[in-house]
Amino acid sequence: MKLIFERSRKGVRCATIRPLEVSTYSVEKKYLRKELSLPEVAEVDLARHYTELSRNAFGVDSGFYPLGSCTMKYNPKINEELASLPGFSKVHPRQEVDTVQGSLHLMADLSADLMELTGMDGMTLQPCAGAHGEFTGLLLIAAYHESRKDTKRTKILVPDTAHGTNPASAVMAGFEVVNIPSNAEKGVDLDALRAAVGPDTAALMLTNPTTLGLFEKNIEEISKIVHDAGGLLYYDGANLNAIMGVVRPGDMGFDVIHLNLHKTFSTPHGGGGPGSGPVGCKAMLAEFLPKPSVVKNKKGNYEFSCPKRSIGKVSTFYGNFAVMVKAFAYVRTLGSDGIKEAAEHAVLNANYMKAKLEDIYPTENRYCMHEFVVDIQKLKDQTGVSAKDIAKAMIDKGIHPPTMYFPHIPGVIDESLMIEPTETENKETLDEAIAVLRELYDLAFKDAKYLQEAPHNMAISRPDEVAAARKPIVRFEGEY
Repeated sequence: MKLIFERSRKGVRCATIRPLEVSTYSVEKKYLRKELSLPEVAEVDLARHYTELSRNAFGVDSGFYPLGSCTMKYNPKINEELASLPGFSKVHPRQEVDTVQGSLHLMADLSADLMELTGMDGMTLQPCAGAHGEFTGLLLIAAYHESRKDTKRTKILVPDTAHGTNPASAVMAGFEVVNIPSNAEKGVDLDALRAAVGPDTAALMLTNPTTLGLFEKNIEEISKIVHDAGGLLYYDGANLNAIMGVVRPGDMGFDVIHLNLHKTFSTPHGGGGPGSGPVGCKAMLAEFLPKPSVVKNKKGNYEFSCPKRSIGKVSTFYGNFAVMVKAFAYVRTLGSDGIKEAAEHAVLNANYMKAKLEDIYPTENRYCMHEFVVDIQKLKDQTGVSAKDIAKAMIDKGIHPPTMYFPHIPGVIDESLMIEPTETENKETLDEAIAVLRELYDLAFKDAKYLQEAPHNMAISRPDEVAAARKPIVRFEGEY
């Protein structure tokens, strides 16, 4: 397709700007652009350009999007409508508190709902993404140990199946990362954990279910080992969709948790936003939460409160408010029974797909949670077709590729696809996806080259990924 700049023709207009009706404000010349190069197109060309772009973009509303560990569920449109109501969309963060009581009420109620769902005693809505929430939670952990003058606790333990943001966030927060290997059952190796914990342990970061889609059955023992050593337990909420309303991280022994409102609680995401990563904590950490927080005063009004030992602000104002509105609508629409049912359906859908594929795509020989990892290594050894080849070929079939090569455990899982169907897909869609994956498996033995060159039906076929990474073309260089 042509870029909007390539459609540009000198003198063509999309709109006529009315003459100024106010006095001109002069800006010093040094602050002015020498030129402002904008495309000149008619309104019809502009509309067609963006319509064409939208057709080339794939989203949950386009088709099946089984991107493991991302929970790309369908998001009810009513939540979008509620977030766009003028009373929510037109508020300003610098308004007087008494003019935004409804917004503050929503924030307070959402915080209470999330604390109930997770088993936490305190909550901040400020962080604007999952990794931002991780960083915030780690700052709480650092502040806690520092307040106890336990400054030798400088190490964060991270399992080898963790999200890549876990060790990155730990380093950003000033900690040293210690890797904990998996055991034969793909859970945390308890002996390795016992050997790693000590007086220098600040916390263990853990996702449960893990990124392999497996519930960590030793979670109570893990919690005891870490707590007995004086460390804390951090919960990565990326996979909460599998257990919400069923079991609470706080009841498993976790002290700090971040949530992904844009994944678990209904906001379309991908491509960098929008996001929201609230952080919950147990009572002993609540005094360190970011400021300000919303509280209800004795008169029944809502106001901001700033804990004296707060780690400070982690966001310019109060977080991504529109995402909070959508999450609140999602939680209150489903209710406690609906939230539990959503989690149960997510697990059911994943196990259904897993059972229908495991005869040709090897997986763990036990029930999974919300997602499962298939091992493509045997297929690659037999045909040369890799996990990436299967994923690229799925694009031609109208399915977004699953997550590739994650988690990567050298010598255990090298060629992998992580599939997460979510609870919002029906059986017909799952059956269609299963049929596609079985068809591609058979094709690998008949025409491996076809799969290795996929996709074939898109505007761009298989790119040179090394060149794309090292020499990206991110702007239009031509004339217009």
